Amino acid sequence: MRGREFADLKAFAAIVDHGSFARAASQLGVSRSALSQTLRALEARLGARLLNRTTRSVAPTAAGQRLYARLGPLFTELSAAVAEVEHSSDRPVGLLRINMPRMFARSTLAPLLARFHRAHPEIVLDIAAEDAVTDIVSRRFDAGIRIGELLEKDMVAVKLGPELEMYAVASPGYLAECGVPKTPRDLHRHRCVNWRRPSDGSLYRWEFVKDEKEFEVSVQGPLTVTDIELALRAAIDGVGIAYLYHPRLERLIEEGELTRVLAAWSPRFPGTYLYYPSRVRVPATLQAFIAFLREAGVASGGRPKRGTRAG
Repeated sequence: MRGREFADLKAFAAIVDHGSFARAASQLGVSRSALSQTLRALEARLGARLLNRTTRSVAPTAAGQRLYARLGPLFTELSAAVAEVEHSSDRPVGLLRINMPRMFARSTLAPLLARFHRAHPEIVLDIAAEDAVTDIVSRRFDAGIRIGELLEKDMVAVKLGPELEMYAVASPGYLAECGVPKTPRDLHRHRCVNWRRPSDGSLYRWEFVKDEKEFEVSVQGPLTVTDIELALRAAIDGVGIAYLYHPRLERLIEEGELTRVLAAWSPRFPGTYLYYPSRVRVPATLQAFIAFLREAGVASGGRPKRGTRAG
C-alpha cells in the first residue's frame, strides 16, 4: 500500500468515527473541503460510494460499512503499537539482542543472568554466544561484546574490565618430556595448539613483544581449534603448548595443572568492550543493561588502546 492510499483510508475511517466531516477534518489537521476531495478521490479509485452525506449527517453505505469493519481494528491495533513503542522508549521493557564471545557469556554473564532478570523482569535477553566477529548492525543486534582491538572506530564503546594478557602454557608433564622454551623461536621445536580465527578461518600467528618490539611466530602442532576450552583442555592433558587468555588460567597454574612459559614476551592487549552503533536514542533496555554491568563491577568506561588481535 502506498502512503497516499493509507492516508485516504485513514481519512475515511476518521469521518466514520466522528460522523462528521468537520470534526474529522479538525482531528486530521486539514480543511473540510480538502477532506471532501480526499473522500471523493477514494470513492472514484475504489469504484464504490462509501458515505451517504447530507447537510446534517454522514453515514457509511453498505460498502463503506464493510470497509470500515475491516479497517477499524487495523487502525486501532496500529495506534496501540505506536503508543506501546512511545511508552516503552523511556522504560526498560522488551527484547535486547547482544552478540558476544562464548567465553564471556560463560564466565562473566552467566553468573549474573538471574540477578539481571530480578532487576529487570520486563527485559527479554537474546544472547548470541559465538566467537566469530559479526556485523551487529546488519544482523540487527542492539549491541556486541568484543576485545577492544576488534572494534570499529565509529562504535560507542563501554569498557568491561582491565587489559588482558596472553599466556603460553603447557602441562608439567609435557615440559618434562620436551623441555622448556626459552624464547618464542624455540616454539618451532615444540608441539603447539594452533588457533584458527572463527572470523576468517586463518591461523593465528602467535604475537610476542620484547623491548617494545612486536613480532609474530607461526607454530605447528597436532591440534588446531576454534574453541578456547578445547585449547585449554589440550594443554592440561599434555598435547602441547597453548597460547591463550582464559579466566581460569591463574588458578590452574597455582594448582600445578599448567606451567606458564615465555612470560617475559607475552603482550597485554585491550580488554573486553560492549559496543553499539550510536549515542542517539539508545534503547532503554540497553541503557539498563549497561547500568547493570556497571553496578555489578563489570563495566567501567574508556576507549580501547592498541593491542593484539587474537580474535
